[in-house]
Amino acid sequence: MLQELLLALLGYTGDLIIDTRESEHLKSQTPISDECTFKLAPHINFIDPSDRELIERIVALGFYYRELDRFSENSRNLSWIRSSNEIENPLGTVSDMSKGKRENPSVYRRALANGIVEILSVYRSAVLHIEQLLLSEPMPILATVTQCLNKFFPLLPPLYKLILEIERDDIRGGQLLNLLHKRHHCGVPELQTCIQRLLWHGHQVMYNQLASWMIYGILQDQHGEFFIRSQESRDVENSSSHPDISDKLARLLTDDVSLSDWHLGFHICLDMLPEYIPMRVAESILFAGKAVRVLRNPSPSFQSGDAVYPQMLKSFKKRHELAGQSQFQREPVINMGMGEDLLPQSEADKIEAMLLDLKESSEFHKRSFEYAVDSIQGIAASHLWQLVVVRADLNGHLRALKDYFLLAKGDFFQCFLEESRQLMRLPPRQSTAEADLMVPFQLAALKTIGEEDKYFSKVSLQIPSLGITVKSSQLDLQKATSSTDGTGASISSASSEMSSEGWDGITLEYSVDWPLHLFFTQEVLSKYLKVFQYLLRLKRTQMELEKLWASVMHQYHTDFSRHRNDRDKSSITHEKRQRLRPMWQVREHMAFLIRNLQFYIQVDVIESQWNILQTHIEESHDFTELVGFHQEYLSALISQSFLDIGSVSRILDGIMKLCLQFCWRNQDNSSHTSELEHIAEEFNKKSNSLYTILRSSRLAGSQRAPFLRRFLLRLNLNSFFEATARGVLNVVRPRPTTLSGLT
Repeated sequence: MLQELLLALLGYTGDLIIDTRESEHLKSQTPISDECTFKLAPHINFIDPSDRELIERIVALGFYYRELDRFSENSRNLSWIRSSNEIENPLGTVSDMSKGKRENPSVYRRALANGIVEILSVYRSAVLHIEQLLLSEPMPILATVTQCLNKFFPLLPPLYKLILEIERDDIRGGQLLNLLHKRHHCGVPELQTCIQRLLWHGHQVMYNQLASWMIYGILQDQHGEFFIRSQESRDVENSSSHPDISDKLARLLTDDVSLSDWHLGFHICLDMLPEYIPMRVAESILFAGKAVRVLRNPSPSFQSGDAVYPQMLKSFKKRHELAGQSQFQREPVINMGMGEDLLPQSEADKIEAMLLDLKESSEFHKRSFEYAVDSIQGIAASHLWQLVVVRADLNGHLRALKDYFLLAKGDFFQCFLEESRQLMRLPPRQSTAEADLMVPFQLAALKTIGEEDKYFSKVSLQIPSLGITVKSSQLDLQKATSSTDGTGASISSASSEMSSEGWDGITLEYSVDWPLHLFFTQEVLSKYLKVFQYLLRLKRTQMELEKLWASVMHQYHTDFSRHRNDRDKSSITHEKRQRLRPMWQVREHMAFLIRNLQFYIQVDVIESQWNILQTHIEESHDFTELVGFHQEYLSALISQSFLDIGSVSRILDGIMKLCLQFCWRNQDNSSHTSELEHIAEEFNKKSNSLYTILRSSRLAGSQRAPFLRRFLLRLNLNSFFEATARGVLNVVRPRPTTLSGLT
């Protein structure tokens, strides 16, 4: 009786204690039973009911032990590590047993099984101690067994329920850590200690994966259990339905593998992210691993020994000496040693030491974990900052983008617009528009760009197809207009209007080399392009207004010198000037608004934000901070230029189109005064609407545009702008109550 009871406690049944599932011939693949199947044989009638109940309660521990042992054996089975391709038998088919062994392997379950084996070894030692105790001296069997195994009654049943839930729901990876973390919070100290030990084993796997990712940039996750995932396969699957994503992925893959990893290679899998690890910390882990991958896998085309690097070192050397960062004084290592130079071995050892301290701790401390991750992220960000800012000359490229995308090189774009002025008065030709525009672009470069500007070669001019498709519609408009009007005025005005819209699609492309793709993403360059197109239209409008005034003055001086001795013709010229004086006042109002708007954007917005960005670049040593500062810089440019306010941007576009129409029609000798008056009326309407919106408390009284009040002060100096706009509206719509409400 004693021997059979002790064997049952170790999972082996016999004649007295039976297993109701013995007929199923338990195998390793047999699922865990939902209830205890160890029972006292029903034919045993010499045991009291109270003792029978106690025996069945004791042997239930043997059932829990057996199921826990079976789970551990299955989870620790390493036969699936042989090869990624299953060994085939002579018939060419894979055996069922090997399939079963390879089904859903999990390193986290194996770690959990290691912890369970530790607990079961303590349980086996307790059973052995009971046997030795009962054989050494006569003692009450049931009382002794119950007393010695009393501490396992609150342990084995919860552990059995734990593995039952794991098997039923196929829990693995970060989900398994979540489950253990939830079960850890209980009111039983012994059980809490056991779950804490199991959680420690699970964290050992996570720390090994973190070390591989954050020290070497290698993702060790064969079974998809880590919360950092590679999404290359997902992008390939979606490439058929999303051609833009496919094109970007293909472009990045052809440029550099590390760049494709940075933008599209990895993401956070929320299903495997433990709930006790905040999303901010997970993002820091993702960033650190990607940064290490970049630092350890530099592009072959990247030369750390360029002339740029020593020049940048001189400007940064003094500041870094004060900060004690001597690694910036190291000689650059080219080719084979460059990866180690970008991330010194001492820094990798420091990261490894921090992770080792976490790994050796018996408990998971959230604050210590977050502090270590933040420190590692800071190390990676600092060396990535050195790579991008110092070695790749980030500030030089930022200045080049400011020169060409934000029109800081005003002489170049002034020359370009003058050289292409006659071309832009014609509608763009779809087949040769880009080639036609390259001629004035290169001429302007020859006249204004010096040989010392090494960044101009990275700038290219393009015209997307969407901006050129207006040609066909413009021809249709010409046919319709010519059939209703015999004069050429309508055709000329329509051509000018359509050409102004057709050339608005001019874009700049900037060639970004490794590793600046990490900083200048496609999203960033699209924001620069948005501001560029807006500023180019604004500068073109200003130039046309100035050219119109210059041509008219030249004509007046020519007529005056020609007819100054002829009083009759001189009086006619004087009458013509008096008749057109209101139109020239309108031109002055247009030029006044456009000049002030351009000054506000170029000086109050761009220059002020540029100075702020430069201050951040000098003070920051962190790549992630620098990316954030640059995003704030671009967002400020767009918001303070009102490009993100649909109503204001539409009014500004309308004003610029009206100004260009006014210039085209005035340069056309056959234009009608009524058309010019209509343009003037529309301009005053839109300018008044613009002023009313900008002076509203929602914009002028907020921090959205801190220099907006200066712009409004220049516009409304001595209340001139407001009075002029209100006077025109009073003629069109004489409703003084409404006007007083607007002003």
